[in-house]
Amino acid sequence: MLFAVICTDKPGQLETRKANRDAHLAYLDETDARVAGPFMDDAGAMTGSLVVIEASDRAGAEAWAANDPYAKAGLFETVRIEAWKKVIG
Repeated sequence: MLFAVICTDKPGQLETRKANRDAHLAYLDETDARVAGPFMDDAGAMTGSLVVIEASDRAGAEAWAANDPYAKAGLFETVRIEAWKKVIG
């Protein structure tokens, strides 16, 4: 089952994002991430993340999100997890 993990960064946390980026990217590579990328503001600054993952159920998706190095570093103000159905692409 696919889930969208929709995260909003805490304000002023760009350095936290940069410091944990390599670990976050490695985590994406070694887990069931299907699509991932940052949200951007009008000035081009990163403001959050969208990751589509595969998990057996919502609890698995929640565990994935909790173990993301960005989450462990306290980067996110909010994390929303939604079941997602791929239709195009």
